[in-house]
Amino acid sequence: MPTAKKSAPTSRAKSTLAASVPRFTLTATKPKDLVADALIVNTAPGKGDSVELVAHGFTPTQAQRIATEIAHLGGTGALGEVVTLASGAGVKSPVLIAVGLGDFRNGFDLEQFRRAMGNGVRALSGAKKVAISGGHSPEHVDATVIACALAAYTFTEYKTKPKPAGVSSFVISIPTELNSDMKLALAQAQKVAASIYLARNLINTPPNDLAPADLASAAKKAVSSLPVTVKIWDEKALKASGCGAILGVGLGSSRPPRLIKMTYAPRGAKAHLSLIGKGITFDTGGISIKPASKMDEMKADMSGSAAVIAAVSAIAGLGLKVKVTGWVAAAENMPSGTAQRPGDIVTTFDGTTVEVLNTDAEGRLVLADAIGMSVREKPDLMIDIATLTGAQRIALGRRIAGVMSNTESARDQVVAASGIVGEEMWAMPLPADLRETLKSQTADIANIGDGLAGMLSAGVFLQEFVPDSQPWVHIDVAGPAYNDVAPFGYTPKGGTGAGVRTFVQIARELSAG
Repeated sequence: MPTAKKSAPTSRAKSTLAASVPRFTLTATKPKDLVADALIVNTAPGKGDSVELVAHGFTPTQAQRIATEIAHLGGTGALGEVVTLASGAGVKSPVLIAVGLGDFRNGFDLEQFRRAMGNGVRALSGAKKVAISGGHSPEHVDATVIACALAAYTFTEYKTKPKPAGVSSFVISIPTELNSDMKLALAQAQKVAASIYLARNLINTPPNDLAPADLASAAKKAVSSLPVTVKIWDEKALKASGCGAILGVGLGSSRPPRLIKMTYAPRGAKAHLSLIGKGITFDTGGISIKPASKMDEMKADMSGSAAVIAAVSAIAGLGLKVKVTGWVAAAENMPSGTAQRPGDIVTTFDGTTVEVLNTDAEGRLVLADAIGMSVREKPDLMIDIATLTGAQRIALGRRIAGVMSNTESARDQVVAASGIVGEEMWAMPLPADLRETLKSQTADIANIGDGLAGMLSAGVFLQEFVPDSQPWVHIDVAGPAYNDVAPFGYTPKGGTGAGVRTFVQIARELSAG
């Protein structure tokens, strides 16, 4: 009897959205009395070579014994240090994960805390239920949930062997009475964490399962239970609307482009925020083809769109009183007999003609059409986010995004918001003299400059499509959006969801007025 052939896998793009965030609860039970697979506590440097246990609910004898054991194992309480040890008598969780906070007495940095806690969660092995000693304030609860949830993230959808069991629940022991502010902080942090899981899942989905049309479907599914309307332009509608730049980028692919508009407009909205994401679902560079090395990572060239989709879902889920319009310009940049050529001229939505000197500078083209549509609505603040240039990584590295704007106040607002939530961003200029390098002999503007200041000249190109009166910010996340090295803190290898927390923070500020 012949052996049945294993059927070919079907598209898993939809199921990748379903990964759930671990469950979080708050309790007034003392940490030592919590029954869990492991208990996370914090430490700090003590006097001399000693270690201080920074945790409530332990007897002085227990605290001293644990601190001494940590020191014997080489622990110092240094920031981000992780020491694993047996809990010992009187502690119901069998394993202790001691996470160093460093000397925080002169100031407590929430982002340093988040990263340190992330190290602790990543050190867990086989634990399903984890207890935490912490939760001193709503802000501390928020930081704990975000750090632990993001550090616990895994992407195993395409593994055929049994998936390793990750952490399914965290219980946070707080030293004070439970109050509504802490409960609200926990609930909201879980929603934000879930949206970042969504962004990471989209970024990590392989490109054969995430064409532009799939990304549009994912956007609809992400907000299907929320008061968000979604409009999608297919290739025919894009042509009718005059979006020649998006169409040009998508010419080489058998999977045509899409433009997606997500609108959240609650009653009582105090401002209008427009978010625009680059959604290149795979980027070969087109005719100006990229080197083969690490091209597989170009599945992450839609990270800006993932951040926008996730942020709109989070903001709507939180019920913030701000109108948000999310724009996703999605295309696949492929080489073929029908592909866009260097030297081609495309006409953008607003009528500007662009000479395409390099087909690998495609992100700015799809953004040009989306920006042109967005500015018609005159939002109070317009922000685009994109894995736009390799020059960003050269200038600022893997972890720091570059922020450019036509308005210093808008740029500073975004950078400040990113600092609050712990997403590193750095203000960069838009030098007027770079516009000269984008001159074209045959069109209104060329899509690349002279090769210098590539991150800034890309911003100058985008500025061409923004009226002076429209507050606009451009964020280049080429480095931070996809971690191609070892995990650190609460950041895994692969898609990170960069930008989501910053957008939620800005929406909160606009909602507050």
